[in-house]
Amino acid sequence: MTGLSYVQGLWLGVLQGLTEFLPVSSSGHLVILQQAFGLKGDAPEMLLFDIMTHMGTLLAVLVVFGGTFGKFLGALVTEGRLGYRGRHTSWWVLVLAVVACVPTAAIGLGFEDRFTRAFNSLYATGVGLLLTGTLLFVSGRFPRPRRGWRRIGWWRAALVGVAQGAAILPGLSRSGSTIATAMMLGMKRRWAAQFSFLIVIPPILGASLIQLRETFDLPPVVLEAMPWGPIMLGSAVSFVVGVGALRILLRVVIRDKLRYFSLYCWPLGIAILIWAAAR
Repeated sequence: MTGLSYVQGLWLGVLQGLTEFLPVSSSGHLVILQQAFGLKGDAPEMLLFDIMTHMGTLLAVLVVFGGTFGKFLGALVTEGRLGYRGRHTSWWVLVLAVVACVPTAAIGLGFEDRFTRAFNSLYATGVGLLLTGTLLFVSGRFPRPRRGWRRIGWWRAALVGVAQGAAILPGLSRSGSTIATAMMLGMKRRWAAQFSFLIVIPPILGASLIQLRETFDLPPVVLEAMPWGPIMLGSAVSFVVGVGALRILLRVVIRDKLRYFSLYCWPLGIAILIWAAAR
């Protein structure tokens, strides 16, 4: 059991909250900082820390998008009433969200062990950041037709789900991958952001419940030795920082400035690969 300190929990929480939403890969940055702190990413306490900080950022999503999600649920109720004769656009969006979550779940469950091992790999992190930068850059130059929700077919939603599943790898930004993929497939910028954070809710909740169950199945002596204080501090900090970072991301997406983050991802990815080769 590593000694995760309050200072480390604080910095890791800040990093998670900031990079979970900005398209620079939270997992990649956590790998870097964990390596710098001498922490093992696949250790039980660090896996639990990762889940708890993700729960913090999920709460940030619910806070920032609370009004949008509330209107969406209200529209589902209205469109589900007997005798309703309008378009069932909200129900189609829900179908698209479910379709997107299927490949995400399949990738996450099918390659869970490989993804866990990758969290100790600086090489994987460096390559992932280079891929993230490339995807962000291409999305800013990709011609995008303006499609309404009815013209966003299920296969487009599935591709966004594949992007989300692949982003479990460190260095690949989940928000960057899903938003960029959605825009390249024809979604309007605001819709792409909203859809990206709608489909992240089930995977985070599912992974959190599975990890929490596995954690509480550990021997009592291991649970007692868990650094619960730093873990809870990191979770709270990730929520507070995440609210601000998510609002920044929304402004960046709406103004079509997402591609500029590639200028951060590329040099960092190269630096990490050099660091890994020199070790």
